[in-house]
Amino acid sequence: MKLTEKYAANPPGELPLLFQRILQNTIRDYYRRQKTRSLWTTLFSSFTPNDQQKESEDYDLLETLQVKTDSNFGSDPHKQMEQAQLISSIEEAIKTLPARQREAFLLRYWEEMDVEETAAIMGCSEGSVKTHCSRATHALATILRKKGVVL
Repeated sequence: MKLTEKYAANPPGELPLLFQRILQNTIRDYYRRQKTRSLWTTLFSSFTPNDQQKESEDYDLLETLQVKTDSNFGSDPHKQMEQAQLISSIEEAIKTLPARQREAFLLRYWEEMDVEETAAIMGCSEGSVKTHCSRATHALATILRKKGVVL
């Protein structure tokens, strides 16, 4: 689809090379996304849904990150404290990121926007968004590792 949408006007001799490049980039993007998702899935694995949430198809892990003073994580006070501390650590780590990295990270992963939307909002190229997100992810992982959060 990308080939026909963006390069239909190009000479037919260039199409095979363009197709190969698009295919390579798409595969590379897929594996980068999987790596990032794997990192955050591992990080967020300490948030275990209760039985009622397991049955619900609408369970969203990221919704559990919003800590409210009246929220109830479960009946175990120790788990409540651990989860509240983890959330606090994540929030503190996000605050330490440079502004552009924080903006890209929050738009991509918290707001679930794609690269194109994020780039439009930030007023930069898609490559810059990917770079900012990658750097933010690595910085957050390093900061959280130093605080004892096992990824």
